[in-house]
Amino acid sequence: MIVQSFFVPGIAHSSYLLGGTASCAIVDPRRDTEIYLRAARDLNLKITHILQTHLHADFISGHLDLAKATGAVIVMPAAAKAAFPHAPVKEGDSLRIDEVELEVLETPGHTPEHVTYVAKDLARGREPVSIFCGDTLFVGDVGRPDLFPGQAIPLANLLFESLHSKILELPDFCEVYPAHGAGSLCGRSMGAKRESTVGYEKLFNDALRISDRETFVASLTSGMPAAPDHFSRCSRINGEGPALLESLPIPVPLAPGAFSGKMSDPDVLVLDIRDYSAFGGNHIPGSTHLDLGGNFATFAGWILPADKEIMVVTDRPENVEIAVTWLRRVGLDRLTATLDGSLFAWARAGLPTAHVPQVSPFEIHDLASSTGAPVTLVDVRSPAEYEGFHIPEAVNIPAPDLRQRFIELDPSSRIIALCGTGHRSSMAASLLLQRGFDKVYNLSGGMMGYAAAGLAPACPLCVSPHGPRFMGKPAGK
Repeated sequence: MIVQSFFVPGIAHSSYLLGGTASCAIVDPRRDTEIYLRAARDLNLKITHILQTHLHADFISGHLDLAKATGAVIVMPAAAKAAFPHAPVKEGDSLRIDEVELEVLETPGHTPEHVTYVAKDLARGREPVSIFCGDTLFVGDVGRPDLFPGQAIPLANLLFESLHSKILELPDFCEVYPAHGAGSLCGRSMGAKRESTVGYEKLFNDALRISDRETFVASLTSGMPAAPDHFSRCSRINGEGPALLESLPIPVPLAPGAFSGKMSDPDVLVLDIRDYSAFGGNHIPGSTHLDLGGNFATFAGWILPADKEIMVVTDRPENVEIAVTWLRRVGLDRLTATLDGSLFAWARAGLPTAHVPQVSPFEIHDLASSTGAPVTLVDVRSPAEYEGFHIPEAVNIPAPDLRQRFIELDPSSRIIALCGTGHRSSMAASLLLQRGFDKVYNLSGGMMGYAAAGLAPACPLCVSPHGPRFMGKPAGK
């Protein structure tokens, strides 16, 4: 039996090749599937099955593209009621891939339709050797049950049963292959270790060590990080069947005049993916900024409307293809154009530009003590990050929330947006500019720079960037 893992940073997604002697299955595939075709060729295996543990919420899956390329059968939880050809499975069903036998366990909780695939290597024995548990069990955490409005408590109860009556009954040596690791918003306290065993999780997984059902449910239905806007959209698309990649538009370069002309269409948005210092120096008025070097996919899915056509601005042509891949991973399929010549050509054509002043940590104090409009520090990190470490005068409004909560800010004030590094705060600055704020600054280097300048102790979440947290509660709280 062969298990090969594939990890997508940013969305922290793990998928797997599960192989026998001649055939293999791909478990929870990403949308860009060439990596699996190449891996199967390298191992001289034929992809015969595509196994989905559930309808993924944080990314668009590649099951239809992979099935078209290989002829493999898509295996889905029957309860998902998927709208495309597939083999539905339920509790007690099994399938064979050469000498590997897979038993299906229904493990609802993270989602209502969730299943876990229990693998047995019959060449060695009949004991379960591995589980592909999707978002039911993670390293150091369990799946969040609050993605479906009004269902958090019932799903948390189901998750308790799935874990304690099924998964934890498996042998301690049974390997655990989850669909996500640290950095994913499908849980709260995932560890950076990507694989584990049932026994190890029994010992060190805080959620599993809560043996009382009511306490477990209370823990998982309070203090969860916000669920991004695209989660419900991705889940629906994965059930209906994503568009094949070959059917999607290829972005074309447009000269500044043509690019400017298309901007008058209300169904078109401009996305600037350059680094935040470049955006701050010169950008197209009204554009949204998402630094490709930040957590690009998650925030793109979170704040960009799926029904808009996207035109992208970058100073590196090779970044267009990277942006296309990331946007498609979160269901944003309408990137159609890029600005030929970037901002240099735009400015040379005499078209209007705007900017966001980038301030250093020391300049914050200079601005605050200077005459003129009052200064408001807006910390756009998550509440957990803010609670762990913040400038006392700063107010906390997470960046995506500024789309609605901008009304809490005084537009006549000088707004200094700040985050951990300067990426999210630049995105936040672009959102505020779109809403009529005209005195917006970005703290370059963010709280990491602020601490490095000796103005405050080191940020505990920045010191351990791969620890068991991401935009949610720190572990142990």
